[in-house]
Amino acid sequence: MNWAFLQGLLSGVNKYSTAFGRVWLSIVFLFRVMVFVVAAEKVWGDEQKDFKCNTAQPGCHNVCYDYFFPVSHIRLWALQLIFVTCPSLLVVMHVAYREDRERKHRLKFGENCHRIYQNTGKKRGGLWWTYVLTLVFKIAVDAVFVYLLYHIYEGYDFPLLIKCQQKPCPNIVDCFIARPTEKRIFTIFMVVTSLVCIFLSLLEILYLVGKRCHECFKAVHDSHRIVTAAISSGTNMMESRVAKTSPESLAPLYNSAKA
Repeated sequence: MNWAFLQGLLSGVNKYSTAFGRVWLSIVFLFRVMVFVVAAEKVWGDEQKDFKCNTAQPGCHNVCYDYFFPVSHIRLWALQLIFVTCPSLLVVMHVAYREDRERKHRLKFGENCHRIYQNTGKKRGGLWWTYVLTLVFKIAVDAVFVYLLYHIYEGYDFPLLIKCQQKPCPNIVDCFIARPTEKRIFTIFMVVTSLVCIFLSLLEILYLVGKRCHECFKAVHDSHRIVTAAISSGTNMMESRVAKTSPESLAPLYNSAKA
């Protein structure tokens, strides 16, 4: 698996992320990708070869292994990391689309024309929605894979002894997993880091939504203050004009009305 390409992809997203997004990215690389590449693959190794049963019945070893390990942990985590990181490509593509549109606009109307985007990488408009939707997708992917891992293996534990009575086993046979404690530790570690990433993504969504609401309230408050100031200024000008009007200037109007 080409993790260098994945690292280059997410590094490009890093400059468009918030502080929570940068922490999320660090956790993904340091505690998920690096642990997966350096340690997890070596811990599991050839799982089926290390799975031992106390019988020589042909086919019994294979069916027992397939019953208890229908999907490899390594392949499941590889799919999880791919699905949880590739949505960030949408952010990079959206920014690239904005930059290309801005470039074509300048070529058409000149360098001194009004810009479409003041900052193509700033999370406003469609880019804001794209970024938030990628966060929602990341949360959904991590949550689904954590549940799948629990559902498929009936928990995150690895028992020292497994009782198997699948056909063509002649009777209930005992099967043993290689390094169950080590596998249990790495499984719990990967689950905990997935939950931490979910928590960080939730915090980032709350931060983005809260920031947008604050900006909207501030804009409404500023517009209300401008309108109030304009009305107050108009009232003061009228009062000033009335105050400057002398009784002598009003006398002709009074006499004409009297006549």
